[in-house]
Amino acid sequence: MEGIRILFEDNHLIVVDKPATMPSVPDSTRDLSAFDWVKHYIKESKKKPGNVYLGVFHRLDRPVSGVLAFARTSKAAKRMTGATKSSRLKKYYLAVTEGVPRGKAGEERIWIEKIRARNLARITSRERGRLAHTRWATLRCLNGTSALVLVEPVTGRPHQIRLTLSHLGCPIKGDLKYGASRALPDRSIALHAVHLSFPHPTRGDMVDIWSIPKRPPFPEISREELILPWKN
Repeated sequence: MEGIRILFEDNHLIVVDKPATMPSVPDSTRDLSAFDWVKHYIKESKKKPGNVYLGVFHRLDRPVSGVLAFARTSKAAKRMTGATKSSRLKKYYLAVTEGVPRGKAGEERIWIEKIRARNLARITSRERGRLAHTRWATLRCLNGTSALVLVEPVTGRPHQIRLTLSHLGCPIKGDLKYGASRALPDRSIALHAVHLSFPHPTRGDMVDIWSIPKRPPFPEISREELILPWKN
């Protein structure tokens, strides 16, 4: 099977570089998902008889690319879910926006509610929504009309980054749901999970996984440029 690059693999976890427009898990379209691909890969490469266990503890929206991790055992899945809930699993994204955010960096706190019938989220009141806390930094202005933005979702709400950047007046390129002016040719959006950091579920040491985007409209960028100003 073609299409997915494996970034990390051991007996407890497998981390892949998900292509944009591929579902993270099976959905109503029945298109090949990253979940299906990884299960097939494990079954074939490890010559596993019977059903292959694969645990899901985080996902990427279908039009988003980048680092996506699965658990290979129920024990690892439980511990990674705990790391996610306790904010020990850190996720970082790169976005190319329409427009340039005001200021060089900032933090945004909004209250979000999910509209499941339309598969989107919206800003609502504190009483009705859930807090979405997001840190962001502009790494580079692109032609004065767009920007390359590094984002850390401190909380994990549905469509949090997409809605937050739209709220800041700079929607993600291609993201028609949240205010972009036009679609990208492949129907993806310019959002990429660039870095995942977490304690290993059995050893306890920190694991850092990177995926630098190579697809348009992302510019060429090195890991050295991915500075987290809120860490300094």
